[in-house]
Amino acid sequence: MTIWEMLAVFAAGIGAGTINTIVGSGTLITFPVLVATGLPPVTATVSNALGLIPGSISGAIGYRAELTGQRRRVLRLSTAAATGGLCGAILLLLLPSTAFETIVPVLVALALVLVLLQPRISRAVQRRREREGNDGGNPDGGPLLLTGLLLASVYGGYFTAAQGIIYLSLMGMLLHDTMQRLNATKNILAAVVNTIAALFFLFVAHFDWTAVLLIAVGSTIGGQIGAKVGRRLPPAALRAVIVIVGTAAIVQLTIRG
Repeated sequence: MTIWEMLAVFAAGIGAGTINTIVGSGTLITFPVLVATGLPPVTATVSNALGLIPGSISGAIGYRAELTGQRRRVLRLSTAAATGGLCGAILLLLLPSTAFETIVPVLVALALVLVLLQPRISRAVQRRREREGNDGGNPDGGPLLLTGLLLASVYGGYFTAAQGIIYLSLMGMLLHDTMQRLNATKNILAAVVNTIAALFFLFVAHFDWTAVLLIAVGSTIGGQIGAKVGRRLPPAALRAVIVIVGTAAIVQLTIRG
């Protein structure tokens, strides 16, 4: 890489770490930059996955207050995320690069619709729980959430872009909790998927270690920035950010496909 390419990758890492912590889709910033430097798509994908791990951890640390009382939930959901992430990483090496490109924009669009409808649906679910005498619901979301997160994590291990939006939409529908606490959980799940996928790639894929280092440092800085910004956003504003970023993700994924 030239010095300008290195600066571009570093800046992309900061941007990705910031947006990943707030909502997700940071890969849509780093991946095109890595490819533009001349890296093959698979090398760019695996280098990006490894480089973003410190950013995910940084963002999770920034949200540590919102993680209070969620230990059991996080451990249970992380099991599904880890399993799905490993499957997705394997698929990246087995399937042609166009395999998911047609379905991904549809998944992201559906996730955005669920995010927009989540307050109304949550109120309806809460009224039903009150009628049935079960105000709290299932604190872990039940089998439906586990299955949804497993499938979302397969995609996350494959490419990662916009997986955070899908996580938030699923948890917002099936868990009775605030958006900020769900966002904190999302950051942990993203870190789990990236870590599992990257550990697998270490044994079977080629990395560009300069790119990994630049994204790692940049995303760590971005994770702290994202936590400071994201934790101050009210629920409506956080949903607005999710919709804006998700719409941009759909456009970029469609053009790329």
